[in-house]
Amino acid sequence: MLPEIFSEQQIDFEKFRQLFANEIATNPDRYTLNWAGKSEAYQVLQTPTQQTLTPCEAESVDFAQSQNVFIEGENLEVLKILQKSYFNSVKMIYIDPPYNTTGNDFIYKDNFADSQADYAEKVGDKDEVGKLKRAFVKNSKENGHYHSN
Repeated sequence: MLPEIFSEQQIDFEKFRQLFANEIATNPDRYTLNWAGKSEAYQVLQTPTQQTLTPCEAESVDFAQSQNVFIEGENLEVLKILQKSYFNSVKMIYIDPPYNTTGNDFIYKDNFADSQADYAEKVGDKDEVGKLKRAFVKNSKENGHYHSN
């Protein structure tokens, strides 16, 4: 690879800097992700949890033999438990965001209470008087039923 930057089985960063002096960015600007409430979010993240994970064998399929675990709980609390107790043991986490919780502390739309007729009109299946526009449609991403057809 680059044996000249190693000394006593470690990287000699001074030699590394000399070798790549023209390639190293020295601009102090960097990309960041910022939002209102970010510092408060970090404070909440650092608050220790008192929660624990409890298996529910009755709701599990082949609990003793499975290598997978389904965890149901408040996202942040569960992640805090996993971070400490299961560090370096988890291969994948899928978090399904909460919806229709009637809370007003989300930055995204959280109320999806449309009637079937309103939905059909929104996605273009029916016109404003409720008449079906077309009997058969191509299963495209634009027709509102892409994942359910």
